[in-house]
Amino acid sequence: MSDPTEGTAEPVEPTGGAGERHVRVVLVDDHRMFRTGVQAEIGQTEQTGVEVVGEAADVDQAVTVITATRPEVVLLDVHLPGGGGVEVLRRCAPLMADADQPVRFLALSVSDAAEDVIGVIRGGARGYVTKTITGSDLINSIFRVQEGDAVFSPRLAGFVLDAFASTDAPPVDEDLDRLTQREREVLRLIARGYAYKEIAKQLFISVKTVESHVSAVLRKLQLSNRHELTRWATARRLV
Repeated sequence: MSDPTEGTAEPVEPTGGAGERHVRVVLVDDHRMFRTGVQAEIGQTEQTGVEVVGEAADVDQAVTVITATRPEVVLLDVHLPGGGGVEVLRRCAPLMADADQPVRFLALSVSDAAEDVIGVIRGGARGYVTKTITGSDLINSIFRVQEGDAVFSPRLAGFVLDAFASTDAPPVDEDLDRLTQREREVLRLIARGYAYKEIAKQLFISVKTVESHVSAVLRKLQLSNRHELTRWATARRLV
């Protein structure tokens, strides 16, 4: 396993186009090439004011590097090995609550699914942008989150406001909250009728891992088989 602080650099004071702005950032994403691309796009500290102080590819690495570096902002993918972005938020809750030096989270994901957005915002993230965002807009979003603003991709902003302001907003589901992000993904695919091999291929995991996730879901939800699971998911409009 790679060093969770991979990509850590000594602080460099921004000059030139970045003015006096400076923010320390940790990148959390399980795709190395994506992290490399983001680092190249935003991590030119002298030009952007963004200093990438660490990277992580899964939940455990993320918690370790965030705790060690105490960045101002974490760019957090929603889907991660080890429990997903929601688990990172849960384990880093004390850092978010630090009045003197709060760590703020900005979700950066390919997903615009309602349950993903609501899940990380409920978990404490200050915003949610999709990976179609431009480099300049991402830099601007990072600084806004550093300052305490809430930031959302334009297409998600109205949805988030409606979801949390409306009386029809989805209630807290204690049963669903017991599941990790990966278990929810497997749950939805099972409920849609996917075979284990199809799920494994779509999520880039082994069939054995799919079986383990299904067993965990059934146990946590106190269900007996995939037919009951499908009914459970359909009743909650997760399919």
